Order: sequence, then structure tokens, then C-alpha cells
Amino acid sequence: MKVLREDFYGRDTLTVARELLGKYLIRIIDGKYVGGKIVETEGYLGVNDKAAHAYGGKVTERVKPMYERAGTSYVYSIYGMYYCLNTITEKEGIPQGVLIRAIEPLIGLDKISINRTKKKDEKTFERLTKKERLNLTSGPSKLCLALDIDKRFNNVLLWGGELFIVDNDDEVKKLIEKEAEPCGRIVKSKRIGIDYAEEARDFLYRFYYEENPYVSVKDKKPVYLDV
Repeated sequence: MKVLREDFYGRDTLTVARELLGKYLIRIIDGKYVGGKIVETEGYLGVNDKAAHAYGGKVTERVKPMYERAGTSYVYSIYGMYYCLNTITEKEGIPQGVLIRAIEPLIGLDKISINRTKKKDEKTFERLTKKERLNLTSGPSKLCLALDIDKRFNNVLLWGGELFIVDNDDEVKKLIEKEAEPCGRIVKSKRIGIDYAEEARDFLYRFYYEENPYVSVKDKKPVYLDV
């Protein structure tokens, strides 16, 4: 598998956010691959972005990973019990990153289903309703639950370990367990859940596949990208 490394992440944040769509987020659990296709991301532009944790050059123990080298993970908790996964972008010292908002589960489907539903039956995915399937990874905290991602994976490089992102190549295709959902065109829109961020709440820094049903929230008036 072609694992994405620093040369991919160490670029313009919004470019990375857009180009992460279609890549595969993979976690190794008990020696087996579990994961899916990235279908929704959000870019956060650090010092000048009021929605970013590092806005204004803020440096705390929590946000230290944002100042690390590109491809470092930033996992933070929300509501004291859920987690969100980000990858750091740009050059070291520039606190920008991309939030992985949603994936379409395609690899290790039964393990994903068990992690999300706690049903221990065999072939759990096949027994889920369509609504339950679409709820597995259609949000940043949902995908972290599905792939068992927590603070253990904070501030680590997203290659060489048990959590990484790969290109869609022949090796990945061999791991896919079901027919993928349609994706359609890539669109951009406002980010989710940042009404506090004043003018930054209107920035079109979220990217997703228009037709994919695993996208967490679809904008009524998205902006289509040329490519």
C-alpha cells in the first residue's frame, strides 16, 4: 500500500483537505486492517482562523501537536468522551490541519460494526439496517469509535504505525468488502459546529463528495469545484 507521508501533508492545508477525499483511513486492530474511504474533511488554518484551536498563536498542552511536522496526528476529545482525528499540514511550526469528518466503511466491516453497535454476532454488518450502516462512520467521532481511535493516537506520525492513510491502489482494492457508494462531484461549503467563530464560520473550508451517503451534513447550496 502507498502510505501518505510528510511530502503529501506538508502543503497548503485546503489543498490537502481536498486531496484527502478518496484516500483510505486505515487502522490495524488485532493484526487486521479496518477502515474506509475518506468522504468529508475540514481545513483549519491556525493563527488567523477563529475556528482553529491554535487561533492567535495559542500554545497549550492540548494543541502542541498542531505545531509538529506535517503528517502528525492531532486527536482531541469532545464532551469528555468522544474523539476527533486531525492530520497536521504545512511546515513544522505552522499550526494548521485537516479534520477527518467522515469515511465510508469498506474494510473490516464486522469489526467496525461491533465497535459501533457492541453487537457480538458474526457478520454483524450484514445484519444492520440501512440506517444503522449509514450511521457507522458518518461523523468525526463516529469514525473514531468505529476504528477505536483515541488519545493513544495523539501526536504520532500517520505512517509506520497502526493508524495511517493510504492512496487508492490495487492492494487497497483487494481489501474492500463491499461495493462502494457513489461519490459524485467534490463540493466545498461552510464547516460544521463553529457558530462561535465570527467571520470564520462562513469560510468554505469543508470538502465532501456530493452524492456519498456517509457525509455527515450536506449543504443546501454547496459550491462545486472545477476539478
